[in-house]
Amino acid sequence: MMNVIRRSQIIGLMTMDGSTATKCDRIEEVWLDEEGRVVYLAGTQGYTPLEQISVVGPDAVLTYSSSLFEPPKDLLHLNRMRVSLPKSDPLGWVEDFLFDWETGDIAAYILGGDIAEPFGGRAVLFPDDIETIDAETIVIKEEARNHLQSEAEGLKGFLSEKSHQVKQLVQKMVIRLRDSIHPQDEPEVVHVKIREVSDELAATEKHDLDILTEATEFLQDKWQSLQQSISHNNQRMRSALDSAWKKLTQC
Repeated sequence: MMNVIRRSQIIGLMTMDGSTATKCDRIEEVWLDEEGRVVYLAGTQGYTPLEQISVVGPDAVLTYSSSLFEPPKDLLHLNRMRVSLPKSDPLGWVEDFLFDWETGDIAAYILGGDIAEPFGGRAVLFPDDIETIDAETIVIKEEARNHLQSEAEGLKGFLSEKSHQVKQLVQKMVIRLRDSIHPQDEPEVVHVKIREVSDELAATEKHDLDILTEATEFLQDKWQSLQQSISHNNQRMRSALDSAWKKLTQC
């Protein structure tokens, strides 16, 4: 998935208004709604709705607006939340989790405790194996323990697990591709456009070719996710601009 990041990777980052480079807040927590989807990033000054996020970089989170909000009631946070089977004592807890910062969907949970001992102390649980989530406990399905994986195995396909250099190059390539990839493009067209951008970067002789190859292969493999992400990003931008315009006209 193109825009998946660990909670632990985003905590501590500064949010900045992308249009003015004004610092807004420092992220302290990630909050979910009752359906288990990430909806807010919280800091010392207030809450930033996920739909206001334009880019998540290694050092900062850029937003479409500097506006901070009061959160609705009944939000959840997963850090250290207990994990159990139906009608059982807790088997462990949530150490970390991965989520798509564009959609808010949880991609994977990293568990600690007794349930993770067979995997070296940390195990990967996927959303399909969850029965319910409430304010205090994640209840997993009876068969979920048979589906757990180690971190190395369960998370190997996610961009969040790539090296810093690969992630930077992927981000640079995505920025170049935003204006050229369209929702109606056929797979082979998307692949060609990715290759063209890769060749352009290689021609500059400013990038390690092994790292560039890894970044290119990642995008080629995730071409459909890339295409959807670009389309979704454009929609988010329009929605954020519409929201900002409504606020201005209401003043």
